[in-house]
Amino acid sequence: MRFHWIDLAIPALYVVGTLVVGLIRGRVPRRSTDEFLLMGRRLTLPAFVATLVGTWYGGIFGISEYAWRFGLSNWFVFGVPYYLHAAIFAVFLARRARQTRLYSIPDQLEASYGRGVARLGALVVFVMTMPAAYLVMLGTLGRWITGWSYPAALVAGLLFSTLYIYTGGLRSLVATDIVYFLFMYCGFAVMVVALTAQYGGLGFLQTKVPPELFTPTGGQSFTAVLVWYFIASTTLIEPYFYHCVYASDSRRTATSGILISILFWIFFDFMTTTTGLYARALLPDISDPTVAFSELARRVLPIGFFGFFLASLLATVMSTVDSSYFIAAGAFGRDLVWKSRKSAQVSEIPRYVRIGLVASCMGSFLLALTTESIITLWHDLGSVGAPVLVLPMLTSFSRRHRFPRSWVLPSMILSGSASFIWTLAPKLGLSGHYWLGIQPIYMGFGISLACYLVALRAHRTVINPSDMSEAVETVKKPT
Repeated sequence: MRFHWIDLAIPALYVVGTLVVGLIRGRVPRRSTDEFLLMGRRLTLPAFVATLVGTWYGGIFGISEYAWRFGLSNWFVFGVPYYLHAAIFAVFLARRARQTRLYSIPDQLEASYGRGVARLGALVVFVMTMPAAYLVMLGTLGRWITGWSYPAALVAGLLFSTLYIYTGGLRSLVATDIVYFLFMYCGFAVMVVALTAQYGGLGFLQTKVPPELFTPTGGQSFTAVLVWYFIASTTLIEPYFYHCVYASDSRRTATSGILISILFWIFFDFMTTTTGLYARALLPDISDPTVAFSELARRVLPIGFFGFFLASLLATVMSTVDSSYFIAAGAFGRDLVWKSRKSAQVSEIPRYVRIGLVASCMGSFLLALTTESIITLWHDLGSVGAPVLVLPMLTSFSRRHRFPRSWVLPSMILSGSASFIWTLAPKLGLSGHYWLGIQPIYMGFGISLACYLVALRAHRTVINPSDMSEAVETVKKPT
């Protein structure tokens, strides 16, 4: 596929420019561990919103596929349930998490339940945040633009999304995310304006798009939509939410930043869902809906504007890829490897995080080569990871209703194993569908909740308020 040189030059300049911004912003003469991981806990409200909004919206190719297939249901599946859980996080968890002044989800688990639970939590965080699905999108878009082989496009996307993190940590990441944020919104705004100007508004769509695509389910069963409301509970254990909260300059920034971000997500979902409906109307026979947005832009946008939209697609994906790599690197390098070395110094943490970055790059690259469906990967990882972490994390902030310590690790192992086996059964041919017709995430949450209720009944004890503060001090290890 041949493009005008201007449409190739704009995304190329964008990629090189953001790399330079990240490398320059990360050049700090004297960088402490706190600075590398959390920007010295000085993340301001505008930067908080820009990095969180961009990071939490990287699945643009999955959105393209889903919006083309199911229309307005995109908003009710990948929008509403996530807004609700983000609001719950902002109201009930953000201030409490910021007050602990910890570094990660495994730190919170260690403070409440001990080192064994923290290790398992770190492993789950590492697996869940390796951005294989987003790397697939980056490789797909890179191949579509350049004509390179898929593995070559994957490697290029991986390198351009991690080099500045390796040198500058969170400071570089936030600087590039601000650029990504601007490109995301401007690119899709251009697309929506161009579509409505050329083809008209709702009236045009209603004559060209099947009527079921204007319903909340998009023609699917109610249960197919409902399961995503449970998968969206992963928002309550979303590592980058916690990381931004820990890095924020105040508890008010942590709470307000998430609530403001929800408004931005609502607006962006409006633009992506609208674009998806136009794609269905204008490209009804497209063979691969994951590239519906880019194909529609090639058809609708003039030279230059098309290149700008390609850059906005890259920005949407890269804003999630870099943050996910950073979180996965911290989970592996700091929470698993560094903490297991008793003689390791706090000043060595950045080196171990960089080791974790290499490990997460290798893991996500291999997984991306074997992944067939982006949405399936989201579904499967969320179905297994959410039951393991949600209840232990939510109850860890309550002294009175905390998960009894001796029950936490067995509950996490049982719920995660059940969800994993339920997810794996149809793929191995053990069953043509999920056993008993039950979604894996329901089975995992059911076991986790049952363990919690039985444990509370068996352990009617009141936790000493000093226990938490003492435990927190053991994992903070300030620099």
